[in-house]
Amino acid sequence: MNRRRLLLALPGLVTAGFALAAAERFPLVAPVPGGVARLGLGTASTAPRARVGSDRVLVVHDGAEWIALVGIPLSAKPGSKLRVDVDRATGGTHHEVTVAAKTYASQHLNVPPRQVDLSPEDLARYERERAHMAKILKTYTEEPPTTLALLQPAPGRRSSSFGLRRYFNGVARSPHSGMDIAAPTGTPVIAAADGRIIESSDYFFSGNTMLLDHGAGLLTLYAHLSVIRADFGQRVAAGATIGEVGATGRVTGPHLHFSVYLNGVAVDPALFLPANAQ
Repeated sequence: MNRRRLLLALPGLVTAGFALAAAERFPLVAPVPGGVARLGLGTASTAPRARVGSDRVLVVHDGAEWIALVGIPLSAKPGSKLRVDVDRATGGTHHEVTVAAKTYASQHLNVPPRQVDLSPEDLARYERERAHMAKILKTYTEEPPTTLALLQPAPGRRSSSFGLRRYFNGVARSPHSGMDIAAPTGTPVIAAADGRIIESSDYFFSGNTMLLDHGAGLLTLYAHLSVIRADFGQRVAAGATIGEVGATGRVTGPHLHFSVYLNGVAVDPALFLPANAQ
């Protein structure tokens, strides 16, 4: 996967736009499933508004040009086109992102059905939680993110499991929507950037789970926590302790599941983290 970093040299607060700290670094990749696309939107005194369907897209100022940073769903098919509608003061236009191919790992497991088939009660709980989380992931606040360069939320070895698709007894499960960070129970978990806690609850699969809103559709999720150390609705600073690593939910051992979302879709967290952080 080719990667390069774009220097976002942003001015101070831009009227009706998104202003980040100067010289923030943001990693860009080809627009693959689970990746991030960059679209140039031209120059204007006010920020255009971009969306994919009904979901708003992060727009920032790069020098004299506005750019849109679009999360590509893991479900996107190579060769398909993702339409991005743009509203400007002068009228509306649209762009198309052609999704490039990327191969993620897969794993085939044969296990007793009772280990993968949920009881009716557990299935009903899972469906309720899935619908609830889907609504939360649509969160979009006008306040901009303070940075696009995220901190690694816990020390430890990062897995390369983002996008991994498991097959249990030949049946495909949803691809892995985050990065697992190996760490023992009780390891402090920190906020990857300034944000507001918009979810803090116990989920069937992900256990004790927190979700932070960093602004303009940039969200981060922290799962399997043993302890939650921040309150719903609380604003937290980058690096503040918000919980501890654990093994809650459906897991086989302690670790942190860390996800990053743009315009409501999971994208590879490695794109937002410094390459040498451990």
